[in-house]
Amino acid sequence: MARIRLPSNWQPRPYQLPFWRYLENGGKRAIGVWHRRAGKDDVLLNWTAIAAHQRAGTYWHMLPEASQARKAIWEAVNPHTGIRRIDQAFPKELRASTRENEMFIKFRNGSTWQVVGSDNFNSLVGSPPIGVVFSEFALANPSAWAFMRPILAENGGWAAFISTPRGRNHFAKMFEGARADPAWFAERLSAFDTGAIKPEVLASELREYKRDYGDDDGANLFAQEYEVSFDAAIVGAYYARDLVRADADGRITDLPVDQAYPVHTAWDIGVSDSTVIWFFQVIAGRPHVVDYYANNGYGAEHYVDLVLAKPYRRGFAYLPHDIKVREFGSGRTRFETVTQMGLTPRLVADHTLNDGINAARQTLRTAVFDRSRCNDGIEALRNYRKKWDEVRRCYSDSPLHDWASHPADGLRYLAMSWRAAADEAAPDRIIVDSPRGPYAAEPPITYAGPAINTVTIDELWATQAPDDMRI
Repeated sequence: MARIRLPSNWQPRPYQLPFWRYLENGGKRAIGVWHRRAGKDDVLLNWTAIAAHQRAGTYWHMLPEASQARKAIWEAVNPHTGIRRIDQAFPKELRASTRENEMFIKFRNGSTWQVVGSDNFNSLVGSPPIGVVFSEFALANPSAWAFMRPILAENGGWAAFISTPRGRNHFAKMFEGARADPAWFAERLSAFDTGAIKPEVLASELREYKRDYGDDDGANLFAQEYEVSFDAAIVGAYYARDLVRADADGRITDLPVDQAYPVHTAWDIGVSDSTVIWFFQVIAGRPHVVDYYANNGYGAEHYVDLVLAKPYRRGFAYLPHDIKVREFGSGRTRFETVTQMGLTPRLVADHTLNDGINAARQTLRTAVFDRSRCNDGIEALRNYRKKWDEVRRCYSDSPLHDWASHPADGLRYLAMSWRAAADEAAPDRIIVDSPRGPYAAEPPITYAGPAINTVTIDELWATQAPDDMRI
């Protein structure tokens, strides 16, 4: 029988050795802020091959999106050798099976390894992992780590985070925390630290970035990718500068809920992906954003119950204009569902995407946010950015659809609604008897017709509803 030595046909470069030795010596938490083309994924692929044969279990290599993971890891070919990265790290002689469509490998010793995306991490089935690589974590949904942390803590598993920076977001905060924690390995290496890329190549990269993106954006991209700067502006980000200003102004802070004012909600409702809720008050002519919630895979009842359970004086629920045609699978429109369950909905005025983004920018220049309760939503807003058009070599007018899209859409609905919320009197609470038991709720919206929670949506449309109810 042939003997295979791991790592197979690969060895760490000198600057990669501290990271490698930390893992080799049993380290459980590591973060590497390494420059572009520093071999971050290669280190972790080859380490996972060893780990999977030291301890049988499930291992994941996670990128921000599953489609990105396929291109960057599963199908990627090493330009120096012409061999697929996974074939070098995981020789075929070690495998019991390979499922191309699922990006899944089962090894002869019983371990499994899979390439996954943080955009669908909680839909994966099977044994929980004991080793996870979070690649390009600065671009990933930070909820993926929140989901995985207790699993790895319980089973004694390990996690490694690698990325170039994307501003001072969750990845930057994790790095700062890791540097202060002796249990973690934390390292930041620029291209000038490693010497992995020749100076003339770096100079050429800087020229090309400036040519493609302009002097300012090009310099920021170079600083981000090769100098691993957390302070470089996020190129193409819609709201990053507004949030920097809000933080500098002290408007991202500890913000108590003022029980003298109602707390309204602005919703972005997905079909098979995330639903997002921003909670806000309007005080002294500006929005106070006091809470945030996001989840996926649940029906309307989950989100309505969550809102009803909050210890806030409840205001209006601002819902997307297209709620009239989207359903939770119950046969009712979502508008009917949330009304019958005790919320007082308002439809957000129909608007173009660009108008909504402009409204959100204006809102961010005055809004106040609770730092703790809104943290996940704020991080998403920092990462909401334009899509790069590879053919035209410029940013398109449309946003990139990723984990940050739904929180940004929810903020857009908030921006289109908060002034109207300030103009309306908040409804008083009443006690409603329902099949789910009595609960505190607001009265149904008033219009010329029977009570809204006793009619179907078709009957509702047949009535003469006021302007803010018409669809």
